[in-house]
Amino acid sequence: MEEYKRLGRELIAKGAIIDYYQDTMLIPNGNVAKWDLIDHKGAAAVVAVREDGKILMVRQYRNALERETLEIPAGGLNGRDEPTDRAAMRELEEETGYVCGGVELLTSIYTTVAFCNEKIDIYLARGLKPGKQHLDDDEYLNVEVYALEELKQMIFDGKIQDSKTICAILTYAAKFA
Repeated sequence: MEEYKRLGRELIAKGAIIDYYQDTMLIPNGNVAKWDLIDHKGAAAVVAVREDGKILMVRQYRNALERETLEIPAGGLNGRDEPTDRAAMRELEEETGYVCGGVELLTSIYTTVAFCNEKIDIYLARGLKPGKQHLDDDEYLNVEVYALEELKQMIFDGKIQDSKTICAILTYAAKFA
């Protein structure tokens, strides 16, 4: 593959979750191009499986889509150096009220490789114990429970469209079902 070279990077806007940059790139044909970059500190997500095999899901409003979505518990890292396994367990407790003794890495994904560096490590949590939900001030969600086959059918029917959730559920199904 021919070489690309970044000639410059300009911060356009700094946000609470992401920073938006514009890169000036020298591309292999000799042209100079402007490329957008969304810089994200990373995230963690968890497929939380109860003893009965049912999976904990969260239903919440997503502003970008202007509607509610059904997703696995997930959230951003508190900092780039936060271990993602700890973040996954933190999000599990905050969003669902359940705790676990540990998690197992299922897979890692980059959500939108064309313009964003967001990486989500997706974990499996078993041995769940009820705890206490700790939602953020701006967070409102409902915890729901589904069988794996129900979730797969919702994916195939287009009712679940969140990419991390689709990847997580289908990876879990392929590895453990």
